[in-house]
Amino acid sequence: MSKEQMNPDPAEPVANTAQGDVREDGAATAERQDGQPDAPEGSRIAELEAEIAGLKDQHLRALAEIENVRRRGQRDRDEAAKYGAAGFARDMLAVADNLRRGIDSVPAEARRDDQHVANLIAGVELVEKDLLSAFEKHGVQRVDPKPGERFDANVHQAMFEVENSGQPAGTVAQVLQPGYVLNGRLLRAAMVGVAKGEAVQGQKVDTTV
Repeated sequence: MSKEQMNPDPAEPVANTAQGDVREDGAATAERQDGQPDAPEGSRIAELEAEIAGLKDQHLRALAEIENVRRRGQRDRDEAAKYGAAGFARDMLAVADNLRRGIDSVPAEARRDDQHVANLIAGVELVEKDLLSAFEKHGVQRVDPKPGERFDANVHQAMFEVENSGQPAGTVAQVLQPGYVLNGRLLRAAMVGVAKGEAVQGQKVDTTV
């Protein structure tokens, strides 16, 4: 065997090596088992980073939704605790009204001249006091405007206008029935008569309330 056969030209590329094809510059190109070249390493890292970012976004959205559900649940529980007894409290207002009507119906002379009547009315007043105390304990407060107080449409209901009341126009002139609020929320508006504006020097005073 000649020397040329034993020592091939080192500059000539060698084909079908165990590492894969060899380019003329001697660098091997790796092949996957399916025969296709592997994706560049940088591209694969970018894909993984994008996938991780997407999963993080989904996770944050899920946490935000859970927090929203928790807050709504807490708000509903708070509402139920503060206003859950509104129906019962509204029904009890008639009891308070009747107690006050009973007290007001007894003339002062009868209380003064008849000890039995005085004792009875004192007992009714005590019941009324206890009822109002129970109301306040559970957040129910009476709205009892005084004559001359400015009309407030948020808690007052105007039933009629009162002429020559001696009160400024647009103020409460008469109280027919007190109102009540439950933890700041209106249960029943106070029914009132509103002072009507009087003509002054040929001009009518605005009575808008």
